[in-house]
Amino acid sequence: MDSLSQKFVGLLQHPQEPLFLPKSKGTLFYDVPERFLTDRYRPIGQNLANRFGPNSSSAAQVSQDTGVEPTVVTIRDLKELPDLKFAQWIARRGSFSLLNVEHRKAAGKLISVFLKQPNADTLFDVAAYARDRLNGPLFQYALAVALLHRPDTKAVPVPSILHLFPDQFIDPAVLPRMQEEGTIVMDENRMAIEIPMNFTATDVEPEQRMAYFREDIGVNLHHWHWHLVYPGAGPIEVVRKDRRGELFYYMHNQMLNRYQADRFAQGLGRVEPLASFRNPIRIPYYPKLLRTANNRTFPARYANMLVSDVVRVSDRINLTIDAVETWIARVLEAIDSGFAVGTDGARVPLDDPRGIDILGNLIERSSLTVNRNLYGDVHNSGHTLLAYIHDPRGTYLESFGVMGGLSTAVRDPVFYTWHKFIDDLFQRHKARLDPYRAAELANGAVVLESLGTQLDRAGGATNSLVTFWERSQVDLGAGLDFGPGGSAFVTFTHLQCAPFVFRLRISSTALGNRQDTVRIFLLPKVDQQGRSLTFEERRLLAIELDSFRVNLQPGTNNIVRRSDNSSVTISYERMFQNVSQANAGDVQSRFCGCGWPSHMLLPKGNENGVEYDLFAMVSRFEDDNANVAYDESVGCDDSYSFCGLRDRMYPSRRPMGFPFDRKVSGTVQSMGSFVAPYRNMRLTPVTVRFMNTVIDRPTP
Repeated sequence: MDSLSQKFVGLLQHPQEPLFLPKSKGTLFYDVPERFLTDRYRPIGQNLANRFGPNSSSAAQVSQDTGVEPTVVTIRDLKELPDLKFAQWIARRGSFSLLNVEHRKAAGKLISVFLKQPNADTLFDVAAYARDRLNGPLFQYALAVALLHRPDTKAVPVPSILHLFPDQFIDPAVLPRMQEEGTIVMDENRMAIEIPMNFTATDVEPEQRMAYFREDIGVNLHHWHWHLVYPGAGPIEVVRKDRRGELFYYMHNQMLNRYQADRFAQGLGRVEPLASFRNPIRIPYYPKLLRTANNRTFPARYANMLVSDVVRVSDRINLTIDAVETWIARVLEAIDSGFAVGTDGARVPLDDPRGIDILGNLIERSSLTVNRNLYGDVHNSGHTLLAYIHDPRGTYLESFGVMGGLSTAVRDPVFYTWHKFIDDLFQRHKARLDPYRAAELANGAVVLESLGTQLDRAGGATNSLVTFWERSQVDLGAGLDFGPGGSAFVTFTHLQCAPFVFRLRISSTALGNRQDTVRIFLLPKVDQQGRSLTFEERRLLAIELDSFRVNLQPGTNNIVRRSDNSSVTISYERMFQNVSQANAGDVQSRFCGCGWPSHMLLPKGNENGVEYDLFAMVSRFEDDNANVAYDESVGCDDSYSFCGLRDRMYPSRRPMGFPFDRKVSGTVQSMGSFVAPYRNMRLTPVTVRFMNTVIDRPTP
């Protein structure tokens, strides 16, 4: 790891510890200017240097134990210290939420401070000063965004929030056991502590059948990292990304579709939209998470609690249900009229290819919203009302619940009911668009002659997919503040699918070689009661599994596509690897924490096997081509379906979700009748069977 990356990685480690404490398992030391020490430590600065500095006896002991000479990073004093009052009102050990509009403003200003520094070294010095004075999650988020977006720091590895704040993902009962193991046992002999599966409720609660999905660490990491790559506030050059608003719609739409498909398979009904904040919230949730920064728990939500106006002076929130309802009514008016109203009173068309992008930014209220005062903050405000349902006026000094944080919201069943309402807004807009014409769906140059799957092993079964439990291990030592140095391993059990391949036989009638796009979706067939779903229901529940370019020669082309190459997912290694342990050659890939976890590519299915239809189409590249080059085998180009391409246009001009994102003509009554007229489309029945077996993840 180069020196620039090394000093930033240390800056990002142990976010609640003062910077003068050694980092990177005791091998990295910062020479901190006296002015950079906080008021608590400045009077005893020399004593601290003698105890914790690179020349201390503890440093010598680490060097003797590890055989690694300590690295010392000198932080330069600043001629002018930055004014951080705009962010210091957020308590250093308090809660931080990007769903809080005032927190978002503070984060945006801090990102601007970091981005305006003239070079990476000065950025480091300014960040080093800010680190011990600001809220930990706020600092980590703002610095991570700046590192990802500055041209001189794009190669700096950004740790996953799992490694910075593991308390937001794991059972707090595990933390004392990790500290005990770390205190008594030497680093190389430490054993992994197991996180129990589904620790938030018993099977008496029906919603617990979906806990493996909602509480999956990878799913929650994906949601956080998407919002890290696509921040809603900050300098316009950071927020303005190609089709950002559409990606907000599509990524959450696909999360919902996967969740609903699994609910059917587990015998649960439809996710009902949370269409009114006037009715009791029926579903309870007890998160059992601890904010270790202040030793406060994430509060529970009991069954049938009522939403109230949120007036929290300390959090600078004054939010009423009336205001949210007014904003929703204005959004509905914009959708139904086909245009939004800009700040200058001009009409902004929605019923065109850019409409979904405009609507996505408007509903989420990013900095790109066409009229923030008129349309308000629908998405984020819904999260806020639900996050403070237990203590809306701060009477009991409780902070927000899991719905208030991007790294925890996905755990809560109510997340899906609120986002079902948000998705219904988008679908209301989509329903106004004209159906795709035959010319847009057809591809006269090709015939998709066959489609199927095969398990990726010798003699693997065809069109029969398998899921199971996998036990994996991750090192969370970098996130344990004031704890034992070195590694701190935990094991956790998650869903996994057996590797498989897609097999397609495509015949091309073109005279020469051509390039086209293959799109593959999984389509549920029945609901939880075994009732056949209508075409419209299936269309709206389509799950994208892959999208890729294919080079076709005249005649027959046999295409084999591995499941681990999916354009939707990132690998387990990229999602969970601790970047402080990455090789220098891996540094560029650290951006790529954005992507759906590969172990959740398929729905769980059940032990009896759940039947789906596999759908594929070969669409015309001429209509897809966005004139952007990318290579799936290089850097961050392999999980673009939900995350786009770094610093480039989205790689397809088609609407996301094509061809299922729009209604079809009334003559189509089934998926078979939709596919039948087009030789470039095909349906194949597949079965997803869950094997209730736990298999240890192979160690590299």
